[in-house]
Amino acid sequence: MKTQSLLPLGLFVVGLTQLASNSPSNTFDKITVHEFELTDAKGTKRATIKVEPTGEVVFRLISEKGTIRVKLGASEVGSGFVLLDDNTDPGVHAHANKDGSGITITGKDKKKREY
Repeated sequence: MKTQSLLPLGLFVVGLTQLASNSPSNTFDKITVHEFELTDAKGTKRATIKVEPTGEVVFRLISEKGTIRVKLGASEVGSGFVLLDDNTDPGVHAHANKDGSGITITGKDKKKREY
């Protein structure tokens, strides 16, 4: 058999291997980790979920340049989230705990409106 006639067979085998590697058999019922880190195609960290030394669990979404843009946290005393603007100043901050709940929105004028 000539090498040229083996090429289509080789491509077929490679294709089947790719399909098999993407099959549902690569799913998991449970994954246990101490910290989860999501990276983009360039290897840049884009999101994390971890338990802080204080016991608070925190989920962070990070820009391409490494700036935290969204933070969501939960602890024994309550929970909250913050949406950060291009200067990493809080644009929207919400919290809920035993003392009550609140939302603070900072406008373009930098005035804070609390609800």
